[in-house]
Amino acid sequence: MMEHIKKCVKCLQYTMKEQCICGGTAVQVRPPKFSPDDAYAAYRRKAKFQILKEKGMV
Repeated sequence: MMEHIKKCVKCLQYTMKEQCICGGTAVQVRPPKFSPDDAYAAYRRKAKFQILKEKGMV
């Protein structure tokens, strides 16, 4: 079985294990697979626009 690199949510270090040396849990850092039929793309763009608007960048 092939394992992928993970990142600790607590200390932000990379590891191959499920649990980091700091005691935090590690999650996969691979992005989701791209699909041209992405049903949630409009929601992501709207959320990103709101964040940029709050920061005064739009």
